Amino acid sequence: MNKIRGLRWQILALMMLGTVVNYIDRNTLGILAPTLKEQLHFSTEQYSFIVSAFQLCYSLMQPVAGYITDLVGLKLGYAMFAFVWGAAAAAHALAGSWQSMAFFRGLLGVSEAAAMPSGVKTSTLWFPAKERSIATGWFNTGSSIGAMVAPPFVIWLSLTYGWQEAFIVTGLLGVGMSALWYTLYRNPENHPRLTKEEHDYILEGQAHVELPKPSVKRVLGKGKFWSIAAARFLTEPAWQTFSFWIPLYMVSTRGMDIKQFALFAWLPFLAGDIGCILSGYMSPFFVKRFKMSLVNSRIAGVGVGAVCMVGPALISFTVSPIAAIFLFSLGAFAHQMLSSLLYALVTDTFEKQDVATATGFGGMAGYMGGMIFSLIIGQLATTIGYEPLFACLTVFDLAAFVIIALVLGQRGGKSAAAMPNATAGAD
Repeated sequence: MNKIRGLRWQILALMMLGTVVNYIDRNTLGILAPTLKEQLHFSTEQYSFIVSAFQLCYSLMQPVAGYITDLVGLKLGYAMFAFVWGAAAAAHALAGSWQSMAFFRGLLGVSEAAAMPSGVKTSTLWFPAKERSIATGWFNTGSSIGAMVAPPFVIWLSLTYGWQEAFIVTGLLGVGMSALWYTLYRNPENHPRLTKEEHDYILEGQAHVELPKPSVKRVLGKGKFWSIAAARFLTEPAWQTFSFWIPLYMVSTRGMDIKQFALFAWLPFLAGDIGCILSGYMSPFFVKRFKMSLVNSRIAGVGVGAVCMVGPALISFTVSPIAAIFLFSLGAFAHQMLSSLLYALVTDTFEKQDVATATGFGGMAGYMGGMIFSLIIGQLATTIGYEPLFACLTVFDLAAFVIIALVLGQRGGKSAAAMPNATAGAD
């Protein structure tokens, strides 16, 4: 079989495609929220319960899904979860009330929980330490691309065929992704098309030892994990708000109809793509330009993202719906920048066999934060309005940066060489 040069980038593109599909399925609900409120007759508070059903199940399942992925291997684990999330997304078409919609949403949360742990694990297995921030930035771009593609695609499906068909079509994308991943993915040590030169490059600076099984105790026993978990708890409400609440806010408060919204809804997520990509190259830039350690370069990028998160805090000062979209775009850019770097920090802190588990527990903390904030929006949006709640997102991200800098920041120019990650077990 012919060898492929730069195969790691093709594997990354495959994971990125999976993330795109994941976020199309995830964001379909938020895009259709104004329509579903009318069709299924639920209130803003009840909508927050639907959103929270996903967030609760996703948060509780992330460490489980991460551990399962570490245990059974990336090839089987990701394919299995992708099949279930595609089926769950399609099943939304069967909902006849907010309660049944919340049930299917919870099932989607259970199955989609493996997506980010799997993506971080792919970056860890297929890239040397110095390229992992670039890899995580690119695969995380899939979340923004999926969220960017979803509004015009889902709204077109809904207006042309109906909201049920929109759920079915987007759900089938997840089922297809499952088959594609299982057919094409292999770990580096098992991939017949990986060149020896690239294999050696991937393993550069890593110890070649047999790794133990993944360990929840080992992950939770690290003090550094808890700083990452706290940062995820504080920062994740922003992305959950952009994904699930922007459509409802722009239609109900800013007076856009669903067709007008489709014309501009992709802008925040395009900005998020730029943030993901820039975050990957920002870390090497800080290392080279300012002689920072690898970890400190990641933290500096988180700080830049936290400062840029000022956008949502300024939304209350504008009357133009288009200006509000642009401020959301600044917030999406900021969030995806710091989010990608938080994922990269996991690869710096944990051994390969624990990366998906650690990412899962961090995601659990993040989605708990997102769930709590969604419930707060559901309770307060009709009384104090959305804008003061959006301003809280800026404060949360700045607090997350402070925590990360205090706990993970390296003093005295310490080297931040990668953990001695060894080759993981075969899939």
